Amino acid sequence: MTASLLAQNLRGSEIIKIAGEINELKRQGQNIANLTIGDFDSNIYPIPTELKAGIIDAYDHNQTNYPPADGVLALRESVSAFIKERCDLDYKANQILISGGSRPLIYSIYLALVDPGDTVVFPAPSWNNNHYCDLLKANGVMVDTQPENNFMPTADELRPHLKGATLLALCSPLNPTGTMFSKQNLEEICDLVIAENKTRKAGEKPLYILYDQIYSQLTFGNHKHVDPVNLRPELKDYTVFVDGGSKCFAATGVRVGWGFGPADIINNMKAIVGHMGAWSPKAEQVAMAAYLKDSSSVSRFLDSLKERIQSSLQTLYQGFVELKAGGFNVDAIEPMGAIYLTVKIDYTGKTTPDGDLIKDSADVNFYLIKEAGCALVPFSAFGTAESLNWFRASVGACTTEEIAAMVPRIKLALEKLK
Repeated sequence: MTASLLAQNLRGSEIIKIAGEINELKRQGQNIANLTIGDFDSNIYPIPTELKAGIIDAYDHNQTNYPPADGVLALRESVSAFIKERCDLDYKANQILISGGSRPLIYSIYLALVDPGDTVVFPAPSWNNNHYCDLLKANGVMVDTQPENNFMPTADELRPHLKGATLLALCSPLNPTGTMFSKQNLEEICDLVIAENKTRKAGEKPLYILYDQIYSQLTFGNHKHVDPVNLRPELKDYTVFVDGGSKCFAATGVRVGWGFGPADIINNMKAIVGHMGAWSPKAEQVAMAAYLKDSSSVSRFLDSLKERIQSSLQTLYQGFVELKAGGFNVDAIEPMGAIYLTVKIDYTGKTTPDGDLIKDSADVNFYLIKEAGCALVPFSAFGTAESLNWFRASVGACTTEEIAAMVPRIKLALEKLK
């Protein structure tokens, strides 16, 4: 059997390879702190009790048939009120699309706006944009970002690449870094998009923004979420948002995502998601519609979740700060949002106790899995060079206590390198 050219050329997930190594060691009885997956351990972080009860009630009332292609109306109305209250974004029910999590939304934005050969610009590191470009045979332009800018793209970095581009894919808080746009940085990028669109002729595709804000409700301290439409209202016709309940309600498996933007684009996305059959289950939609209206319960849950996530991120961050102060060649960027910490572990060129040379970030990671019982994801899994020794640490599947116990193991493992 010969697979299609598309299937042959798709790149495998580095995260899946890492998961295979972790599972094998766990099978051998080893205790691994798994900081790889962008998910929650549902026994540590269960979904809101009101949402869970609503899902059970919806199944009890036989809400098990096909939902409408764009989502249950009550949910789209609840999402409209939710994003108005929480994000000050004004979108009506006909400008909102519900899907089975955010992935079908992202893919449908690509399919609705991007033709083969079109240019899509996105930062590196970022999540999955390179794979969506592969699927569409688009010209993906990865723009390298810098640690001094918290790995968020700047206007100066993006400026050379926007001429003639169709899509600029942005995310804040960013997967994999957990870092965020400042108001000024995003304003400068928005102004670039506005200026570029003024150069487009009648009938020519404009430059659109895909704005993934799935982590917008998970921000910490003084860090405030910003978006293109609030900063530059004239971009409302050119911005399509990706959002949902997966991360903010620790409900990744519940599969309720929502996208919103210009009605004509949302209609095209609706047709695409419908052909894929990528709907969110109806019972979950009915339950989410009711839950989003319960503002006090939503606030209580978010406050608790954010406090616990921030505690884990801060524990890991402080551990790396202390390692750095102790002379280890590590670093970390303070927690800002999402469930991720960005850490640097720069030990390429060193030799393990077994005599193996550590050649790149993947080798660093597999060494730490075996020697420290700690699994991270190198930024190379998100589009950067393998020589870049920065990693994503995701805290959703570990307790704060497990993370605290892991830091001394990392120290011991690094001390063994020659």
